[in-house]
Amino acid sequence: MKKRALSLSRMRERAEAELGESAALMMRLSKDEAGTICRMAAAAADCLAGGGALLVCGNGGSAADAQHIAGELVGRFMVERGPLRCIALSTDTSVLTAIGNDYGFEHVFARQVAAQGGEGDILLAISTSGASPNILEAVRAARRLKMGVFALSGKGGGPLAREADLCVTVPSRLSPRIQEAHAVLGHIFCGLVEQSLFGK
Repeated sequence: MKKRALSLSRMRERAEAELGESAALMMRLSKDEAGTICRMAAAAADCLAGGGALLVCGNGGSAADAQHIAGELVGRFMVERGPLRCIALSTDTSVLTAIGNDYGFEHVFARQVAAQGGEGDILLAISTSGASPNILEAVRAARRLKMGVFALSGKGGGPLAREADLCVTVPSRLSPRIQEAHAVLGHIFCGLVEQSLFGK
């Protein structure tokens, strides 16, 4: 059996360093981006209260974040209440593979936005790089429908941050740190939406 490259003491050093790095990043976000996530949640709550829909998309880990947000809103987060209209665009493998095969992978979300979205709805686009072509195509499809566009990004924000109405850009270039922050932001977003609509 191959010998481990890291001793337990070195593993602990690394774990402590990464936890500290993640905690410091959360503190920066609390100072710099709390207002933005509140504005996003307030607008989403207004949209949902008016019968609109929230569409969420992302690739890889960001697809998991999109599905997590949809699960919290369609199910429940902290309050026993009715379901909220939220659709994760990364869940239907037949739709994704059909669109990818027939039109190209860059259109797998845009075509779903065109099918599921409408004026006044909101697209929440999630990308660690802010430069994923299929995410940017989804944003453009949402714009054509006069939807609102919100984003969670990282690595400087990329074109996604420039094209969104509101964007929280995680100030890191490391995908694990960005995705950790996106997961926390997703929970905060869901909690604020739920509290706005249903109270305690």
